[in-house]
Amino acid sequence: MNPTRADGYRRIIHIDMDCFYAAVEIRDRPELADRPVAVGGSGRRGVLTTCNYVARAFGVRSAMPGFKALELCPHLVMLPVDFKKYRSVSQQVRSIFRRYTDVIEPLSLDEAYLDVTHREDPASKIAREIRQEIFRETGLHASAGIAPNMLLAKIASDWRKPNGQFTITPMMVEAFMEDLSLRKLRGIGPKTADKLKLRGLNSCADLRRLPLEDLGRMFGKFGPQLYDQCRGFDDRPVTPDYKRKSISRERTFSEDLPDLASINEVLDNIYPILISDIEKQEARSAIRKSFVKLKFNDFSKTSAEETVTEISLEAFRVLAETAWNRRNLPVRLVGLGVRLQEEDEVSDQMEFSLEDSTIETL
Repeated sequence: MNPTRADGYRRIIHIDMDCFYAAVEIRDRPELADRPVAVGGSGRRGVLTTCNYVARAFGVRSAMPGFKALELCPHLVMLPVDFKKYRSVSQQVRSIFRRYTDVIEPLSLDEAYLDVTHREDPASKIAREIRQEIFRETGLHASAGIAPNMLLAKIASDWRKPNGQFTITPMMVEAFMEDLSLRKLRGIGPKTADKLKLRGLNSCADLRRLPLEDLGRMFGKFGPQLYDQCRGFDDRPVTPDYKRKSISRERTFSEDLPDLASINEVLDNIYPILISDIEKQEARSAIRKSFVKLKFNDFSKTSAEETVTEISLEAFRVLAETAWNRRNLPVRLVGLGVRLQEEDEVSDQMEFSLEDSTIETL
């Protein structure tokens, strides 16, 4: 399913639609083309799912509370989410992918990996043709990254955004990784990057100087992953039938949360982001459980979950209260998420977790 060429390398393309939800809305409302536009909820609990580059110039970002976005950009155009429309456009885009390969792993409505190792044409040419067809048939722009593995392809797709593409050839990998910021690696969020910086670790070159044993001691199970990533290694295959087992969001705090009220305030902020993630994955009908995870200030962990078919903020609050009452200690991490029903009950598939900070052992 994921062949290699005679040279031993795969050819992977990562396609990422630029500001997808906002771009679809602007396409349908051309008068908004030069205005700052965001899609998502307004108000104190509403969270943006995306925004266009005009809005980003004001500091507006996805996952930002709507009230904060309006503080930064008072003339921001806030539009409601229309997942039915976005799913329809996403299906158009995926039909274009299938003209070039059957080895496609969608990550969400707006991005996917494609393995084109079996094609004779250069991968960069294929990516360019795909982007051109997407624009011709949907009126939307996409960026692409081309590389010998999934890790590098995703990094490359961000390199010349928006509406661009970048290729990392096998011969480029070592030099490319040398000065690459650790922030570009999978599993390293802004808070983790700050902690790494305190240890003098800023680039992949810094991390490559540490032996595997040291990384294991410092980062636990994440250590071997970092050892491979900072060298540009990634042997994951593009998997068309990949099914996610869960979707979650969590946050780690530099100052412990003292009580249940402060935990509930965090849930208020994370819940809309989780809902957006679920919609992007088209996973609402597959939800079978909801859960809340807490890590206390003594680094002990607990979680509470229940079987559900629908989720609600109030239900997550009940789970949080159940979890917190087990210790009644200050909390340094709060997470919430859903577990998904697998169509064929396969038990060995991977978990999908979107985390604001994923290294907790520093």
